[in-house]
Amino acid sequence: MTLGVTLGSTAVQRTIDSTVRLAREARDAGLHSAWFGQTFAYDSPSLAAIVGREVPGLHVGTSAIPVFGRHPLLVSSQAQTAQAATGGRYHLGLALGTRHLTETGFGIPYRRPIGLLREFLTALRPLLETGSADFHGELLTATTPYSAAVPGARPTVPLLVAAMGPQALRVSGELADGILPFLAGPRALAEHIVPTVTAAAAAAGRPAPRIVALVPGVVTARTEVAAVREKAAEALALYERIPSYRRAIDASGATRAAELAVIGDEETVAAEVRRYREAGATEVVFTATELNGEDGRVRTWKLLGELSRD
Repeated sequence: MTLGVTLGSTAVQRTIDSTVRLAREARDAGLHSAWFGQTFAYDSPSLAAIVGREVPGLHVGTSAIPVFGRHPLLVSSQAQTAQAATGGRYHLGLALGTRHLTETGFGIPYRRPIGLLREFLTALRPLLETGSADFHGELLTATTPYSAAVPGARPTVPLLVAAMGPQALRVSGELADGILPFLAGPRALAEHIVPTVTAAAAAAGRPAPRIVALVPGVVTARTEVAAVREKAAEALALYERIPSYRRAIDASGATRAAELAVIGDEETVAAEVRRYREAGATEVVFTATELNGEDGRVRTWKLLGELSRD
């Protein structure tokens, strides 16, 4: 199993140079990938392209770019440029976003998100594969009067979706290469998420999808677990009010998001990684590894690197 970490955070805004330094540290620790969220600050595909070019051998990805406020032609250009810049180590993640951020930030009505996701993926895939599109849907149009292919953007950029609800999972299984579930514990993965997206992919004649599980977690002393979980509760509380995450938390058998944070010593964290693998995750990406300071982050990355080599 490949293991990675997120480097982007809404709580910590790092300079590009410091992000590159952390990425080198992640690679040297033995981690496979580094992922960047999309906020209203850095442009995540650009940041991933810089990091991937500066840190050979490390795969980079975005998790995830909301489809509202974007267009397949522009996202294709960003993704292909990042793929060419990194020598084929870029992974594109898309998301539905949230009503609050969409309507507050962009002034765009948050309507028919599943329909928009379907049309976005339908238009985007041929752009990534061939550099051309001729799509005319109800919600968007994407046509190429001349080629939109970027030289050197090979192999085709992997297309992932931060999907957890049944409708989004079915669309993702049909049209994407995998999913990026967050705050979906082993129970939710095994009983709901993995079977739904895998069945949709099979029905569409597509390969078994990648399941890239994003998991908040940190290695810490047993005596500090309670204090670190309190920090996690504060950091993750906002997700409990977002319907898609709320459903995933409930399906995982948890009441609070922080209950799904993997916090404990090396043995505890390694056991939880195995549980995610057994639940169907093909890759695990740890988030919030800075919850207990630099020492905790370094300790966590060291363990994940060791597990990656097993």
